[in-house]
Amino acid sequence: MLNKLTYIFLLLLIMINGCADNKSSVTVIDFWAMGAEGEYVQKLVPAFEKLNPGIKVKVQMVPWTAAQEKLITAFASNNLPDAFQLGNTWIPQFSAIGAIDKLDGLIETSKIVIKENYFDGIWETNVLNGYVYGVPWYIDTRLLYYRSDILKKVGYETPPKTWEELFDVSKKIKENFGKQEKYPIYLPTNEFAPFVIFGLQNKATILKDNDSYGNFSQKEFVDAFKYAMSFYEHNLTPLGISQVTNIYQAFRDEYITMYISGPWNIKEFQKWMTGVYADSWNTAPLPSPDDTYPGLSLAGGASLVVSKNSKNKEKSWRFIEYLSQKETQLEFYNLSSDLPAVKSLWEEPLFKENKYMSAFYQQFQRVVPTPKVPEWEQIAFWKIQQYAELTSRKVLSVEDAMKKLDAEVNNILEKRRWLLAKGKNQ
Repeated sequence: MLNKLTYIFLLLLIMINGCADNKSSVTVIDFWAMGAEGEYVQKLVPAFEKLNPGIKVKVQMVPWTAAQEKLITAFASNNLPDAFQLGNTWIPQFSAIGAIDKLDGLIETSKIVIKENYFDGIWETNVLNGYVYGVPWYIDTRLLYYRSDILKKVGYETPPKTWEELFDVSKKIKENFGKQEKYPIYLPTNEFAPFVIFGLQNKATILKDNDSYGNFSQKEFVDAFKYAMSFYEHNLTPLGISQVTNIYQAFRDEYITMYISGPWNIKEFQKWMTGVYADSWNTAPLPSPDDTYPGLSLAGGASLVVSKNSKNKEKSWRFIEYLSQKETQLEFYNLSSDLPAVKSLWEEPLFKENKYMSAFYQQFQRVVPTPKVPEWEQIAFWKIQQYAELTSRKVLSVEDAMKKLDAEVNNILEKRRWLLAKGKNQ
């Protein structure tokens, strides 16, 4: 009897120890994703875990509206996840506070994450001072949505390729509308992107002196801003944002003919432009101030990063590599409609034969990052939009607005100048 009880006890002990060993051999990776991407990426996790039986991925969904604050709070309490998603304009901020790790060493040995697999401008958004801090996950940029039928009415069989053509076609569309309250283009002052894009296209540098001072008063940016304001002066775009409450309906009803926006709007326009409207619109790369078509646009999207204090960097990197594989990128696109970062996917019929996507592929060849400073969103959303509104309403001249914008941006960048000076003196 004793031997039998001893045998059972030893068997249970072995089983318990075995379970404990199995549990301890599994590494749990915490991964945070923003918005709907958090829901979609969870559907990709089982396949990864099957390929990597010693790794479990715990995904937490974070609303975009709360993401920045939540990440900073987690960093302050040393509670960041092992890996997470960042909007690529957030890379400078989280690098500056020491929240994310350099990835160069991991990239050097990777057969999946290779610089040449990505669009140059998109890759560059993740590079700071020569080091790579993020891997492009999905990408976006802005280009021209236009009503092809209306352009044809005024003699434009193809969309405008230069600033001169963009202004010319806008004037002709306005004349064709007669006294109707309709507008050839929509340049809302609560969207900074078109104003920055025009400046970059005109070879302006947004910031100067190691990105420590505003450079909006330079001739190149002033001239570009004047070009943007000329659409307001000639009543070619609505003044203020309250006149367009539904962009898609305004586009369908010919209230606006052209609009600079990103890939997130393709499905929305398709929902509205049905029936007789289905073949009356398209997308095109942005015009250029000269003959270097297409004109520059902004490199947008989201990146994958690794927490600097993660204890599971190698296994977190394995998950990032998995999300960067061509097959996974395609599956993620089918789930989310987020455009894939891997260039080779754009040769697939799904993208190559899609008339709306071909323009995005062209535009991605000519995209550049916004200034890589943590203060950029404050500058863009608070200040550029503010002075675009004031100038469009003729409260300020372009020259005065740009001088005041520089002054305010210089105040915002004061801490950056102090840190740069401190670094030089040490």
